Amino acid sequence: MQRARRHDHTSEGPLAAVREALGAGGTLHERMTDRLAHAHDASHFHLVPSAVARPHDAAAVGRLFAAARSTGLPLTFRSGGTSLSGQAGTTGLLVDTRSRFRSIEVLDSGHRVRVGPGATIRQVNARLLRHGRKLGPDPASEVACTVGGVVANNSSGMACGTTANSYATLESMVLVLPSGTVVDTGAADADAALRAREPELYAGLCRLRDRVRESPDLRARVERQFSMKNTMGYGINSLLDFRAPADILAHLVVGSEGTLAFIASIVLRTVPVLPHTRTGLLVFEDLAAATGALPGLVDSSPVSIELLDATSLRVGQRDPAADERLRTLPVDEHAALLVEYQAATADGVDELALAARATIGGLPIIGPDELTADPAARAGMWHIRKGLYAMVAEARPAGTTALLEDVVVPVPQLLPTCERLTSLFRTHGYSDAVIFGHAKDGNIHFMLTEQLAGEGASLDRFARFTDDMVDLVLGQGGSLKAEHGTGRMMAPFVRRQYGDELYAVMREIKRLCDPEGVLNPGVLLSEDADIHLRDLKTTPPIEPEADRCVECGFCEPVCPSRDLTTTPRQRIVLRREIERARRAGDVELADLLEADYDYDGVETCAADGMCQTTCPVLINTGDLVKRLRADRAGRATEAAWTAAGRRWDLTTRAASAALTAAAALPTPVVEAANRAGRRVAGPDALPLWSPELPRGGHPSDVPSSGVAQAVFFPSCTGTMFGPATPSTAGSAAAFALLCERAGVGLVPPPAATRLCCGTPWRSKGLTRGYQEMADRVLPALWQATRRGELPVVLDASSCTEGVRQMVEHGPERFRGITVVDAVEFCATHLLPRLTVTAPVDDLALHPTCSATRMGLTDALQTVAGAVATSVTVPQTWGCCGFAGDRGLLHPELTASATRAQAAEITAGGHSAFASCNRTCELGMTRATGQPYVHVLELVEQATRP
Repeated sequence: MQRARRHDHTSEGPLAAVREALGAGGTLHERMTDRLAHAHDASHFHLVPSAVARPHDAAAVGRLFAAARSTGLPLTFRSGGTSLSGQAGTTGLLVDTRSRFRSIEVLDSGHRVRVGPGATIRQVNARLLRHGRKLGPDPASEVACTVGGVVANNSSGMACGTTANSYATLESMVLVLPSGTVVDTGAADADAALRAREPELYAGLCRLRDRVRESPDLRARVERQFSMKNTMGYGINSLLDFRAPADILAHLVVGSEGTLAFIASIVLRTVPVLPHTRTGLLVFEDLAAATGALPGLVDSSPVSIELLDATSLRVGQRDPAADERLRTLPVDEHAALLVEYQAATADGVDELALAARATIGGLPIIGPDELTADPAARAGMWHIRKGLYAMVAEARPAGTTALLEDVVVPVPQLLPTCERLTSLFRTHGYSDAVIFGHAKDGNIHFMLTEQLAGEGASLDRFARFTDDMVDLVLGQGGSLKAEHGTGRMMAPFVRRQYGDELYAVMREIKRLCDPEGVLNPGVLLSEDADIHLRDLKTTPPIEPEADRCVECGFCEPVCPSRDLTTTPRQRIVLRREIERARRAGDVELADLLEADYDYDGVETCAADGMCQTTCPVLINTGDLVKRLRADRAGRATEAAWTAAGRRWDLTTRAASAALTAAAALPTPVVEAANRAGRRVAGPDALPLWSPELPRGGHPSDVPSSGVAQAVFFPSCTGTMFGPATPSTAGSAAAFALLCERAGVGLVPPPAATRLCCGTPWRSKGLTRGYQEMADRVLPALWQATRRGELPVVLDASSCTEGVRQMVEHGPERFRGITVVDAVEFCATHLLPRLTVTAPVDDLALHPTCSATRMGLTDALQTVAGAVATSVTVPQTWGCCGFAGDRGLLHPELTASATRAQAAEITAGGHSAFASCNRTCELGMTRATGQPYVHVLELVEQATRP
């Protein structure tokens, strides 16, 4: 077993057995940094695990079960950490299943898929898309939630209801029981094998099945409970829906929240993608009118009907993306229904929309009632609906926690439930609470903010509100959880919802599967009436860049350091833990966490900004890290980089000369000298040289030719790093040649070799050097562009983004400068004037983070597709982690970030490899062993006369 670095936790006792169980392929993380980083998930609970284990396969999980049984150490599984009810936290052993169980195998042309529990919904759907299929469950957290978590919680979403959720689409699963027995419920002999290996479990399931089936009262109660969306307690409807104990067991595990078994793999049936849509936001005078419209709308066969109450509409009006109709609506008691129809064909959705007109035309709708096919309008409507959580969470007072709950009632009871829930908000002083949700299913979410612990906490208020809410929902014949799982939040109320007899059935299911109670104790079933009021999270204010973080974890799958050190969520929660320790006077813990944070939180952050692309409150954790780097930068470092910027032409040429000299010397000599230098200067100061790095480059010569149509500002990376292959000229030379062929005149900015986009300083938090560079760059570009008349074109996407940010945050007089990436310029201005004479066969394309953030991926695909017969962006694509010089300083970051996509590319047999940023090309070359070039270099080769 590989042991993670540790220094503050005992190695004796139960963890010794855990280390032995993990074996050579697993890791055990015992540092306080690792434990506290995993003490946070999307819920409002905070439990610090004794350690975090990462087993590498199902056999290791079986051995962990044995260790847990022998030592009495509780064991809890976590994958995406997006659960909202406290089911993924523990003070025992937390087992991370996200990092090692990510397999995806498409079966039967996409009609089925076999998935590891650590693969996200988005990753699986990306693989299925080429087959026109997708998974049935469609939770809003699909970017980060994993299949294992979705199945274990029976999560649903906007459209799937009860007909396409995990329970309904499950075909089979491979389970590891707490006894260590492995059960493949899809095997032909699954039932016989279960009976032979687990006779008591088998007999017990038969007994419970017969008990419920043979009691008219129990049968009726189960049927009523599961006639609606319901994730409260165990899915005992399986005792009615299936006869074979193996099938019953598989469907009991759905929604069991890790309390019965480990899901090693799942086979799910998929549903068709319906690409054609008609969408409308229908506004009503009040909730009564909106809910009164539901029966007719449901009969018109929409896939979604989403409810937004008056507070939701007022929150939505604050969103800059809100359309004019919503912004100008004088909201009083209004409510709205967001309705969407989907079909496989345009004619099919037209027919649905036409049929719906008869219903919609008779409804008391205020304002427009159209169903639009416009993708932009549709995106705007869904943006408001999906952005409610973010808008409320972002506006919450500092130090409070956003609580998102979900309940379900029969659709006829939706109006009185919403009205009485609104009254409860007023009674208990939750003036900012909102109600929204899946009205078609009677499933509503409500969100409020509360300070749950510490000075000013209102725990009594929260407890009273919860008790009143439970009375309300159960009084309306509903369920206290529809899709978020029981967790700790509702575990004390399961008996009350189901009654003593069905609760006893659930307790027996738990005893049969987990007789020693080692799996996730306190979750889903609990005799502790106050468990939902303990171990609650506090969010002390920290840096302004991160205070609005709700710890949802949506950022984690796109973070290049997620498998190496920390994720953006963990970087933020560790800052909160440091602040909490300092406030508590625990200086030793705060200093310990700070010491680890230098590497885990700061040095290995790529600061690529990809986390912002998935964050619901638009946090760029890279901005936080840059601030921390600025705080940590010494005067000598600041002075050295400022001086380098003043003679940037000499600096870049010196770097070029060093690379050229290194290429000429024997590799062992260079490596030995480089390692010695890094030991003296430090790994975050001197880059690591490796043999695949190119020779140095040369300053770009931009000839002024004809009538200038653009200012070309070449990237200085072309000066430092030479071309990837002898047959390519580098991106700057390629762009200049393409412009010459297309008859497009260029002009360089004055003293271009002394200018830079500022990224080297900005990424390190070196504010003085950055400002000095900006003070030179912006006037030079203003002059060259004739006061903004011409666009500025750059040949590296990170440089394009850097100059855009420089213009955006610079003096107002320079805001008229238009900054364009060379790829986009090529797609719109050059390709129409060029003739492709020698296309490449099969191109592996690596979009960069900066290109993705700027919305350039379509242009990149267009340019690549113009010169390649086939273009492949790996399914496992992600940030390469090279991040300017970060991959040179910490090559382990790039190695970790590219591991999966490098394996996919190596197996692909591609004939060409391209990206749109020189340092990213270096990173991908290092990762794959293939020569990555700028896509414009391929265009230049492919359009030669």
